Amino acid sequence: MSGTLRIDRVVTSGVFELDGGTWEVDNNVWVLGDDDQVVVIDAAHDSKPIIEAVAGRDVVAVVCTHGHNDHVTHAPELAEDLYAPVLLHPGDEKLWEMSHPGSRYWHLSHQQRIALAGTEVHIIHTPGHSHGSICLYVPEAETLFSGDTLFSGGPGATGRSFSDFPTIIDSVRERILTLPEDTRVFPGHGDNTTVATEAPHLSDWIARGF
Repeated sequence: MSGTLRIDRVVTSGVFELDGGTWEVDNNVWVLGDDDQVVVIDAAHDSKPIIEAVAGRDVVAVVCTHGHNDHVTHAPELAEDLYAPVLLHPGDEKLWEMSHPGSRYWHLSHQQRIALAGTEVHIIHTPGHSHGSICLYVPEAETLFSGDTLFSGGPGATGRSFSDFPTIIDSVRERILTLPEDTRVFPGHGDNTTVATEAPHLSDWIARGF
């Protein structure tokens, strides 16, 4: 790597809208990289603090963990301001069109690799919270950016359109909890956690059923 890989957290606030409902939410935006280049993970609510966190570094991509409006609010704007592509899994095309009709993005796929700061970011498709939800895994840093697929305390919500509880359970069980126990998990909302902390509670989440 050209420098020490670091993670900057930006918290932005705004409204999540879907199925006719609105909710005030705080979002975690993650800026991952070194002194020279970064990836921006999600583009929530307010582009100014995100640009400030980038601090003039080269932006490899603005990666959207899924297509809900609170995670893609300023994606096209950031792409233009930071001279970077927007990356999104095509399973969330319908959600993207709700926020940015006609705007283009580059397609993400499962097991895709993004070169960053002398290492690689692995894309893991984790449907359930939405059809196109993804996580970003950095094996070298033992770090996972989980979007809204896994939080401290359980999987993301599945009570709205384009979501499914059995699917998110399969994604968490097969593609997240199989990672090394020491893997740190940085979610799209709320506090960080680890695979080791969450794994023992899988059966409780299944029994809970949401």
